[in-house]
Amino acid sequence: MSKYEFLDSQKAESNNRNPVVNMCRWLEVSTSGFYHWRTRPQSATSVRRETLLARIRHYFEESDGTYGYRRIHADLTAEQTQCSPELVR
Repeated sequence: MSKYEFLDSQKAESNNRNPVVNMCRWLEVSTSGFYHWRTRPQSATSVRRETLLARIRHYFEESDGTYGYRRIHADLTAEQTQCSPELVR
């Protein structure tokens, strides 16, 4: 998790009373950098991993939680989704 992700999760907490300026100072990041990060479009890698995660969950739930990463990787390979076993893991 990046510092910006952590800061964003803390900002969303209902019991957090710290302003973003203070949290940025504590984490030694710029406030403008944080707000720029929030408006940035999602990266292609991030989109691909989210799509892959949905397929992995599908195969895991389809097997009633018994498939490990090797079997799921084999199923993904059979449907011609390119990924490494380590990425599935």
